[in-house]
Amino acid sequence: MEKSSVNSNPTLQYYEEHAEEFAANTIGADMEAIRGRFLSYLPAGARILDFGCGTGRDSKAFHDLGYEVRALDGSEALCRIAGEHAGVPVRCADFRDYTPEKDEHYEGIWACASLLHLKKEELLPVLRELVKALEDGGTLYVSFKYGEYEGERNGRYFTDFTPDSFREYIKDIPQLGITQQWMTGDVRPGRGDERWLNMLLERKGSETDLKDCDGS
Repeated sequence: MEKSSVNSNPTLQYYEEHAEEFAANTIGADMEAIRGRFLSYLPAGARILDFGCGTGRDSKAFHDLGYEVRALDGSEALCRIAGEHAGVPVRCADFRDYTPEKDEHYEGIWACASLLHLKKEELLPVLRELVKALEDGGTLYVSFKYGEYEGERNGRYFTDFTPDSFREYIKDIPQLGITQQWMTGDVRPGRGDERWLNMLLERKGSETDLKDCDGS
């Protein structure tokens, strides 16, 4: 596991303190159907970044199917669990500090229940960096709790979206288009009444277009 310093915040502190409990509650969650939708847009053996990998549940599933997987999470405790469970390279870094290396490109980025922990003013710059890491035509999966709430909930920060509010939110990233969006219940036992917004996004446009978009 590659280690990197992260800025302390209540959400990361929560995962540091509750990593084992979180792992027990999520590592067996059935995400096969959603992963299948995502993978249907990727070529065999594609390079995938699991952005906010948590326990490494999905990294392991992708790796076992023959994909080239790298993983990243902000919690050192979860990175240790993911490194042991998934068998793929795991980088520990604050999402807000992520910038792809010059030769770092992916056909797919999987951001399952991870970006939702960023404040809205933090999320847009991170999305721009993720788009830079995607190959042209690449697919980004994101999921958020359904609604309009933004703030702390159960010790962690959450930014919720509806389909309309997310579409409006990303209007300043024209290189990112919504391919699919659908609603699901929470797959964890006893939480099926919680609603989730799932989206598959496609990267369109050149690297020059992306530099023009962020003003660089």
